[in-house]
Amino acid sequence: MSKKEQDIEKEQAEAVQNETVEVEENTPVEEKSVEEKLQEELKQEKDKFLRLFAEFENYKKRTSKERVDLFKTASQDVMVALLPILDDFDRAYAEISKTEEKELLKGVELINNKLKSTLQQKGLEVIEAAQGDAFNADNHEAITQIPAPSEDLKGKIIDVIEKGYKLGDKVIRFPKVVIGQ
Repeated sequence: MSKKEQDIEKEQAEAVQNETVEVEENTPVEEKSVEEKLQEELKQEKDKFLRLFAEFENYKKRTSKERVDLFKTASQDVMVALLPILDDFDRAYAEISKTEEKELLKGVELINNKLKSTLQQKGLEVIEAAQGDAFNADNHEAITQIPAPSEDLKGKIIDVIEKGYKLGDKVIRFPKVVIGQ
């Protein structure tokens, strides 16, 4: 091959290459890909927005629920502090009821009833636990086990040491019980 032929082939190759480049630049393929890229970015941004909006809605619901729960149990510390006083009142009432001074018993009974009714209005409830009830570890706190006086009391409550209390739906003190073995 002569030099002239080589130069002609080079020129033809360059011409074909230039035409290919020009065809690629003038085709709407790139414009579509730009549009597609923009559409994809738009979809991503919409997705981010929707996720952020949903997250914010969940946050609002959670905080409003927490606020309601806080109002329900805002007095929990005060109630827990008053529980030993209620226990002392119950013990005092039991001892005073043994005496013959009915006037004193009536006065203590009035004060005790007024205190309990005020606390009940604020949401405090007694958890009922009585002798002979079935023991449930989810609802009772077992202090000790003693041999059951009879067969029918095995696994059941023999004595209630301390009453249990709930504030709204939340247990603030489980009833302390003795169970039969």
